[in-house]
Amino acid sequence: MTDLLNRITINPDICHGKPTIRGLRYPVEIFLELLSSGMTIEDILEDYADLERDDVLAVLAFAARLTQIKRIESLSA
Repeated sequence: MTDLLNRITINPDICHGKPTIRGLRYPVEIFLELLSSGMTIEDILEDYADLERDDVLAVLAFAARLTQIKRIESLSA
């Protein structure tokens, strides 16, 4: 899982600091939306030739890791 998560990068100069795949300006959220709309990994790889299967698996691993957060608190102004 760590190897997959290393494919997700966060750089304030790329996509406003959103998590992306290998710094390629592909935000993780885009691929989560594509997968949730019913696209398969194979469909995504056909549309994004510069991605690898492990990139899409990294997106899923990243999302899984986010769900392991114990608690979310709102920030008050």
